[in-house]
Amino acid sequence: MKSESDHYNELERREKELRQREVEIRLREMEADIYADNTPIYKTVKHQPENSRKLLRKKVILAAKLVAIGVAALVAVKIASIVAGIIIVTALTWISYKLFFDSKKKP
Repeated sequence: MKSESDHYNELERREKELRQREVEIRLREMEADIYADNTPIYKTVKHQPENSRKLLRKKVILAAKLVAIGVAALVAVKIASIVAGIIIVTALTWISYKLFFDSKKKP
């Protein structure tokens, strides 16, 4: 007859084998899920907007606005430099007049 410890050891061995089989089965299931070919495959198509001319016209208008802003900035810089030049020449002329040509009155 078997002793209780033999019986207990036998139960533990069977439980261990059962757990090991369950783990193996679960691993096989997970592997099957990973490599499954039942994933839906969708055909991709390039998106073409319905109003491509409208979008092109918007882009052209935006580019024209950008060019206009650039030209306006260049014109503003040119005008500012001309005005600054006139102010500088006027100031130098006035200072030289005051220094050299203004009559020195002594009271």
